[in-house]
Amino acid sequence: MIEVTGRRTVLAERAWPGAGLAKSAILVVGGALITALGSQIEIPLLPVPITGQTFGVLLVGALLGSRRGPASMLVYVGMGALGLPVFAGGASGLARLAGPTAGYLVGFVVAAGIVGLLSQRGWDRRIVSTAAAMAIGTLVIYAFGVAWLAHFVGWGRVLATGVFPFLVGDALKLCLAALALPWAWRLVGEPDRP
Repeated sequence: MIEVTGRRTVLAERAWPGAGLAKSAILVVGGALITALGSQIEIPLLPVPITGQTFGVLLVGALLGSRRGPASMLVYVGMGALGLPVFAGGASGLARLAGPTAGYLVGFVVAAGIVGLLSQRGWDRRIVSTAAAMAIGTLVIYAFGVAWLAHFVGWGRVLATGVFPFLVGDALKLCLAALALPWAWRLVGEPDRP
């Protein structure tokens, strides 16, 4: 189904058709909870553990679209700022919004919006385009995270501390999303045609 605006339906809209403020609120809060849950999933690897946090961010963006996805990440960040242990490792508090990883949190909001927009354009229907959308989202998260982290560790160390340790985990999460989203589209029916 192509809407008047030319925007395609995202997976959440296909799986749960209809409109309304209550539905949007449930989806936005649900997306924040998915990200919070993903943040607590940890696979211990060296030099850093792999968490499901960025997977949750990008998945929620793809599922909810360019408006609800970033709104969900704002709720997620707000939950953490209010003291709920939703960040990686159960962290929380206002200090996280000014600490070394604050740039990544900002990147979550922007990345969810960009991945959501790409999904609205059909990028989440095929494996290769889903992988590309997730890679773009990951690069956005890195861009914001690295730019902020550099103020704490210096530009000489920022890639070694804020990017390189996470590449393997992020590549695995990208592959998982590239398989899961097109498969989910097949479960809910034929993808929209342009």
